[in-house]
Amino acid sequence: MNGSLGGHGAATRPHMIVCGDNALAQRLTKELATVYGQRLCVVLPSLRGGDHGPQIAALVGAESLSVRAVETHVPDDGALRAAGVEDAAALALTSGDDQLNIHIALRARRINPRIRLVIRMFNRTLGRYLEDLLDRAVEVNHPDVDPAALDASTTVLSDADTAAPSLVAAAIVGSDKILSADGLLLRAKERTLGTMDQRRPLCTLALLPDTSDADEGEADEEEEDDQGPVLLPPDAALRELPPSRGAVVLEAITRPRPRPGAGRARRLPFQPLKELFSRRLRYSLAAMGAVVTSLAAVNWWMTGGSPVHASYIVLLDFFAINDPKLDEPYDQQVLQLLAGMAGLMMLPLLLAVVLESYGAFREAAALPDPPRGLSGHVVLLGLGKVGTRVLDRLLEMGIPVVCVDRDPEARGMAHARARRVPTLIADVTDSGVLEAAKIKRSRALLALTSDDGTNLEAVLYARQVKPELRVAMRLFDDEFANTVYRTLRDTYPHAQTRSRSVSALAAPAFAGAMMGRQVLGAIQVGRRVLVFAVVNVRANSLLEGRTVAETFREGTWRVLALDVARPGERRTDLSWMASADASELEWELHPGYVLRPRDRVVVAATRRGLGTLLAAGPDHGLPPLNPPGPAPPS
Repeated sequence: MNGSLGGHGAATRPHMIVCGDNALAQRLTKELATVYGQRLCVVLPSLRGGDHGPQIAALVGAESLSVRAVETHVPDDGALRAAGVEDAAALALTSGDDQLNIHIALRARRINPRIRLVIRMFNRTLGRYLEDLLDRAVEVNHPDVDPAALDASTTVLSDADTAAPSLVAAAIVGSDKILSADGLLLRAKERTLGTMDQRRPLCTLALLPDTSDADEGEADEEEEDDQGPVLLPPDAALRELPPSRGAVVLEAITRPRPRPGAGRARRLPFQPLKELFSRRLRYSLAAMGAVVTSLAAVNWWMTGGSPVHASYIVLLDFFAINDPKLDEPYDQQVLQLLAGMAGLMMLPLLLAVVLESYGAFREAAALPDPPRGLSGHVVLLGLGKVGTRVLDRLLEMGIPVVCVDRDPEARGMAHARARRVPTLIADVTDSGVLEAAKIKRSRALLALTSDDGTNLEAVLYARQVKPELRVAMRLFDDEFANTVYRTLRDTYPHAQTRSRSVSALAAPAFAGAMMGRQVLGAIQVGRRVLVFAVVNVRANSLLEGRTVAETFREGTWRVLALDVARPGERRTDLSWMASADASELEWELHPGYVLRPRDRVVVAATRRGLGTLLAAGPDHGLPPLNPPGPAPPS
């Protein structure tokens, strides 16, 4: 086991630990070090090899960051202690091996019962059991630990759950500057002061430089820099500026009212019956009727009896349930033989057509086709783990979806069938599949299959059909994803394109979980960062007993929303992973509202401002947010 140090020297103990050398570990380390300003230690087999060892080594060697590494093939107790697990605030386990992550988590919890654990697991059911086990172990074996510090002690996440919100956001608003609070999408959007009131923004996050060639760049976020954006400006100052001045505002993509039949095809109740009585079945029934009618007419002519009786006798012969006509004339016997032979030929054909029609009926009843008048929908390619989570989110928001997957037994197929989502079981690379999904009238395309080539081919074809279409694709290789994004952006400058690896989409959610459930996310404004967090008002000298207007600190923090749920009914986590049928946050607060001890608020703050705000109250478990320097370019 070897230790290597970067940043501020070997004597500095990390505030957080990341285990793994995969793409998620590298992305998570960069996110925590640059966006949240944390001191980190990465535990990995080697900085010189492995999956992402050299990329992590570049972070370790960066002088502006405080990242060190412990190299070990087996992350045992010795490796964890060398990484500083005894006094670390959080530990992230990013390996794709669930059993290995569980083993390390149990070791870390035994050494440091107060550490916050964020575990990547594919088995969600086992993950929920593991959360309960690790938290209960602390309560039983360490009764001296404050229970208030345990509300976020263990968090189990999967790539699918964490990547889904970003993919949905890309499909709906086409923006990377997205976070979620209480199930609502919040986006940071650049607008002018003269037009921003048309969208009723929640607040102004930043005032942009008044020159187009201003350098946004190299100053620390807390320093006054005329060339960079001014964070959290007062509303009074904005009214004195010209309407053409640019600003970054926070807008809510509100939860739409559920529409009858949202997310499903508009089909008439009798339409599946049309598939049951298919054209072949109708032709077969008509042919059988013609044969029976002809034989009945001949029988009636020969016997001279009633037409009804003649038809009845022919049907008995046709279905081979009549007695042999041994004592009848020869013409009657010949007619009976002909009716029996016709029945032998027609009944198997009729049975085959009935079975085919029944299969078509079941398919039509379970997976409807896209209706003719469908428009403004999202075309979703792939119903695997990620695709199923994205489908859930889109349906929750009342957005119509058309799914395409070539595997009829895909993971999300049963869910699409239960929700009556229009679904095409076909290979998207085949001719005419995207046209059948009504791609020309869709609002966005999400290519989320497990094959990079399929996703890229589908996106390129969709771009030719509809150049202005908003697309987001899932690509496994991060460098390839960036290259594809730049190429599509340059080729189609007026269209919105997002190409991301799952690790890049999952890293912000993992970072937020490591910071604690108080942190909802972070948004970069230029090269500066605003953090959005949930703060309890009780015993906070900067909030309790003050009005919303009095709590505002220019350039430092602002109260955005109030949790109106009863204290005993509040959810701990207000991020994307906790969706609700009704909103618990009130965003339009009166400036004169006095914050009471039982209140809980959502604030937007700089990293240093949030640290100051939390230090004034009794909140537990949140590591300090240090300003390490400029954030990386987006």
